[in-house]
Amino acid sequence: MKKDIAVIVLAAGKSTRMRSETPKVLHNICGRPMLGYVFDLVASLSPARSVAVLGFKHEMVSGAVPDGVKIAVQKKLQGTADAIKAGLKSLKGFSGTVLVLYGDNPLLRKETLKKLIAYHKQSGADATLLTAELKKPSGYGRIIRDKYFSICGIVEEKDADEAQKDIKEINTGIMAFKKRSLDKYLGRIRNNNRKKEYYLTDMIGILSAKGCLVEGLKAEDADEGLGINTRQELSRADSLIRRRINEGLMRKGVSIIDPDSTFICFDAKIGADTVIYPFTVVERNVKIGRHCSVGPFAHLREGTELKDGVTAGNFIEISRSRVGASTFVKHFSYLGDSSLGSRVNIGAGTVTANFDGFNKHKTVIKDNARIGSDTIIVAPVVIGANAVTGAGSVVTKDVPGSAVVAGVPARNLKKKTLSAGLPVARRVGGRNG
Repeated sequence: MKKDIAVIVLAAGKSTRMRSETPKVLHNICGRPMLGYVFDLVASLSPARSVAVLGFKHEMVSGAVPDGVKIAVQKKLQGTADAIKAGLKSLKGFSGTVLVLYGDNPLLRKETLKKLIAYHKQSGADATLLTAELKKPSGYGRIIRDKYFSICGIVEEKDADEAQKDIKEINTGIMAFKKRSLDKYLGRIRNNNRKKEYYLTDMIGILSAKGCLVEGLKAEDADEGLGINTRQELSRADSLIRRRINEGLMRKGVSIIDPDSTFICFDAKIGADTVIYPFTVVERNVKIGRHCSVGPFAHLREGTELKDGVTAGNFIEISRSRVGASTFVKHFSYLGDSSLGSRVNIGAGTVTANFDGFNKHKTVIKDNARIGSDTIIVAPVVIGANAVTGAGSVVTKDVPGSAVVAGVPARNLKKKTLSAGLPVARRVGGRNG
């Protein structure tokens, strides 16, 4: 824990420009609320204290705030300076660096924040800003510098004149302050602007006028400073974070044939030497082992686990299911609420009918079973080890180990050992290819 660092996360805003009733910071990016990425950054800094300032629908947003983070509520949304004032009430007795983050800035990297804090401490500045340079800075506050190129203020776009709007260096909103400077000067901010709000950015002009030192650190990657206010910006952030997720997996030994058409959520676990083919969706809380093959056009939904050596191929959907090692699910299949053993072969078009209109039921398929093409398995059902189902069967009852069943509903034809089972499987159903 760093005793000289505290963090305030501002997350009080509405979703006005998103045209949404959901608080902005709860909109999902790659399977989780954008606020989650910001609190990952907070945790990486190990601060002495951390505070989340909430406002709009704060009861909803509080559920996304991790344990150990204090919550302050901004009763009236009167701007960022007013929000900081609410957050400072939880930092009584603290002296050191106060880092201000925003709940709608999920693209920041921990390395950048650590550089900002180190630069702030080394310079001895009263405030240090993270800035970025954009070719088209529309929507962002502009950094104002004096003739010595020192930062002397920030002007919001709504209040900027035409010359100021041409400035390419923008304020990301991320700032580090000396706590005593906030305590001394925050109350001097006035709401003399078009929105009649108290802007935290006005602190920079106040500090500069008082002869205090204001520094700036320019982000190497301008994308890190992008906030999210619209659905378009949300989509862009999703794309950027998805790229980071895919690149991270490839560095760990996963082959992703086309990262631009592969959609993997933030907490998916994938083992080395697995190959992910295009147009595959891997949702959150999915685990994929080593030496697997997934896709193309596969959809692995939440709660799915593939053990080592599984093939999950074209146009399949697997949900809340465990698939054992070296099992083969190749074409046009749905597995829901299922537990498959090792070396199972699932024929093309197999469907587990897991929902009866009221409840979902479990399918268990044990080791070495062979499920013929177009089999419908009406859960709850257990299919025993080495069992075989014929093509087009509708399985409504448990199938004993080594049994061969076929028909609608499926009936027991005869029992075979595994060594003889494969030819039978070819006669009654056909193996998956």
